[in-house]
Amino acid sequence: MKRITLLLFLFASINIFAQTETVTKEDLIKELQPLKTSIQTLQNENNKLKTEVGNLKTKLSDANKTIVSLQKQTQTNSTAISQTTNELGMKISTTETNANLKISEIGNSLSTKTLYGVIGVLIAILISVLLYWLLSKKQQTDKSDFEGKLEDKTSSLKTDVISEIDKTKKELQQENIRLDLKLMEVLDNQLKANKPIEIIANSNDVQKIDHSLPLKVADEITRINAYANTLDPSSQDAKALKSSVKRLFNTFKASQYEIIDLLGQKYDDGLKVIVVNAIEDSNLKQGEEIISRIIKPLVKYNGEQIQAAQVDISIGI
Repeated sequence: MKRITLLLFLFASINIFAQTETVTKEDLIKELQPLKTSIQTLQNENNKLKTEVGNLKTKLSDANKTIVSLQKQTQTNSTAISQTTNELGMKISTTETNANLKISEIGNSLSTKTLYGVIGVLIAILISVLLYWLLSKKQQTDKSDFEGKLEDKTSSLKTDVISEIDKTKKELQQENIRLDLKLMEVLDNQLKANKPIEIIANSNDVQKIDHSLPLKVADEITRINAYANTLDPSSQDAKALKSSVKRLFNTFKASQYEIIDLLGQKYDDGLKVIVVNAIEDSNLKQGEEIISRIIKPLVKYNGEQIQAAQVDISIGI
């Protein structure tokens, strides 16, 4: 509902600009204020999504700890089973040896009744061995089933968490792209309706042109173009952003403004730029300095510089 209200407000603003021949600085500020509020709202939603992602990571960490604990318990059970198996095997072996010795000692003097008794003992021993074998087999089966279920549960949990994180990232990216496209549409219309505003404090002052809106447009062109370069060039999102940036850039240029592209150029002290960050880069030659990021672009109006560039540079080590 809030987004529909925002769109209606933006369209109403565009119609007002289209019907008005001159635009004052105060009108531009009033029109941009709702957009700033919308951007702030999106940033708040972005922070909430980041918090949710953090919670999912915490749950994944807890699940991993549980898995490790279960694996340790399984190892302990396996050791206990092996120890029990060895003890039972030794007892059965001892019992069988003792029985054989007694049978040898009284073999010739046994009566039929005693012989039946011995046979019964042997049958009991055989049954004990059979029960032991069946018990061991069942324990081994239960262990395999437990490990299989544990592995399936772990894999399923990791897959669900990763899927949820990817879904959240994708939704956030789509929302950012929609907002950037709408922002460029509004700026394009405002830039077309904009006329240079002369500021005169008194009759003795030199007349100056208010460049606040074009400079804002230049900053947004640079920011959105840099973001579009991080996307898959073949994706519809990247193509839509590139197309909107190109359209806005043409409107910007038609207003006698020019953005000087410094990205990738070699840096030297003679350039009229402000270095914000200097980052070491082992991929460059030692001492080589390259402009690696544009924070604010260098802007000219009728061939004269009206804004110095703010950049990051990479330095070879």
